[in-house]
Amino acid sequence: MTTPDIRVEKGHAEPEEVAAITAILLARAAAAPATETHRPLPKAGWRRLEREGGFRAPHSWH
Repeated sequence: MTTPDIRVEKGHAEPEEVAAITAILLARAAAAPATETHRPLPKAGWRRLEREGGFRAPHSWH
């Protein structure tokens, strides 16, 4: 561990101040509810070939 996990960009922070900020960030991260962000898609992302039409015009984008 040669690089610190937290770096002060401007000014000078004492070790106690860095420890306080670290404790606050860890407490907030532990208190955050774990939410599931994945939502299922409304329809399948693939098509069954037997249900497709036999011919598509070359100028169609579908």
